[in-house]
Amino acid sequence: QVQLVESGGGSVQSGGSLRLSCVASGLSAWNWYMGWFRQAPGKEREGVAALDSDGRVMYADSVKGRFTISQGNAKNTLYLHMDSLKLEDTAMYFCAARIGRTASLLNTVMYNFWGQGTQVTVSS
Repeated sequence: QVQLVESGGGSVQSGGSLRLSCVASGLSAWNWYMGWFRQAPGKEREGVAALDSDGRVMYADSVKGRFTISQGNAKNTLYLHMDSLKLEDTAMYFCAARIGRTASLLNTVMYNFWGQGTQVTVSS
């Protein structure tokens, strides 16, 4: 069973930065993919950034150039470094994972393991 625990959310002013972390346990496989998703009140959950064991990385257009997804040296930690935060980045951010491969790294339905989420609030 894969478990994901997010941390690092908080409140920040517009233009600021935050780094989210996700510690994964039980993700022991040759092929896997992990991603960050977010959900704002009244909106659907959307993919933000994702990567896989083959080294592919994908970003939503709305965060390209501002957000960076990466893995820790121990490979069981996923990070999302967020710069130049905007009001519209305010949301609950979730870490997700699945064993296997997919071409649709930013599609929520491709993931079956989810963390509890961490809140990011950007204010003016």
